[in-house]
Amino acid sequence: MSTIPHAPSYYAASAHASPNRPALQGAIDTDICIIGAGYTGLSAGLHLAEAGFKVVILEQAKVGWGASGRNGGQIVHSYSRDIDVIESSYGKEKAKPLAEMMFEGAKIIRERIAKYDIQCDLKTGGVYAAMSKKKVKALEEQKELWEKWGNKDLSLIENASEIKKVVNTDRYQAILVDKSGGHFHPLNLTLGEAAAVEQNGGVIYENSGVTKIDRGTNPVVHTAQGSVKAKFVIVACNAYIGDLEPKLAKMSMPCGTQVITTEPLGKLAEEILPSDYCVEDNNFLLDYYRLSGDKRLIFGGGVIYGARDPSHIESILRPNMLKVFPQLKNVKIDYGWTGNFLLTLSRMPEVGKLSDNIYYSQGCSGHGITFTHLIGRLLSEAIRGQAERFSAFESLPHYPFPGGRMFRVPLTAMGAAWYDLRDRLGV
Repeated sequence: MSTIPHAPSYYAASAHASPNRPALQGAIDTDICIIGAGYTGLSAGLHLAEAGFKVVILEQAKVGWGASGRNGGQIVHSYSRDIDVIESSYGKEKAKPLAEMMFEGAKIIRERIAKYDIQCDLKTGGVYAAMSKKKVKALEEQKELWEKWGNKDLSLIENASEIKKVVNTDRYQAILVDKSGGHFHPLNLTLGEAAAVEQNGGVIYENSGVTKIDRGTNPVVHTAQGSVKAKFVIVACNAYIGDLEPKLAKMSMPCGTQVITTEPLGKLAEEILPSDYCVEDNNFLLDYYRLSGDKRLIFGGGVIYGARDPSHIESILRPNMLKVFPQLKNVKIDYGWTGNFLLTLSRMPEVGKLSDNIYYSQGCSGHGITFTHLIGRLLSEAIRGQAERFSAFESLPHYPFPGGRMFRVPLTAMGAAWYDLRDRLGV
């Protein structure tokens, strides 16, 4: 069976050595079968393996092949909709437990890195940046909201010279510094978590795409060359679920985002980002960037609805990068790649059960690094009989996209274009 390689990213080029894991052959039994070796599957698998369960993870390509190995590598708290919006939409009773968990995912990431000595260039500090007065007001509201729920590591900077000490650009009217944020090499984190699963007795099969799931008291998960009989199944495919579970597919839409990475910048790296913090602006269609461990600028942004691969990633992102850092006009781009995240209509994660013993989590809507680590813990709690925190997410409504698959892309793209115009006009 041919191996599906990682995307041609900087992360793949700089990843630590990782074993080539075999494809599943034949029929096996286990306690937990997890579909997908990204952050959700690995987080759940590691919690469950640590608790003594026999865990098998099936991955259609290689560990971290999807969004978990391609993303911006930024630790960003909360969800794609913040707690004030959640409270407005669903009420205080539903919002409160979610608010109490909004900073937990970041703590889990740091706990995993420390416990298993995962070498992934972890750095502390993140920035949210505003380019208009309205967006500055949004930062003020974000600071007040997050401080209400326990984040005391925030500072709002509006003085231009002080902003430049953090991020050396004229583009922003204000920045919100979050010292509990941070950034890391996402693929190396994924590989480290996979090794931790195996260290705790879990087994991971690569090149083992799942073809169907048989329901029942002991569900059976099938691949092209084997099957896994389990007590519990976790579907953790996110944007790469395909047609495996049509019910889940119709509630979400894969979207592509792009990333470029410059050549090593040397002293120029400290000039543009003297803080070495990661940065994202707070526009609807946002840009995000940070320095790598070897002092390249990793710059991402843009959304392709329907996950169509753009033909020229550099041509999409380089103009945005130069608006922030015109100092980089002569810098070479060494890598460019795209990857899919999964968008939901509510922009909230979709979490639940397909049957009593088949769980799922999907649809982080571009805000998944911390949530996937959190939901892994909650899935483990639910399977062990402590479902209260899992149920807080499960109880949120899940909506199919209007018009089904045929119309979800154009309708969503129209909405995004409207918000992009608002961002450009500063309203």
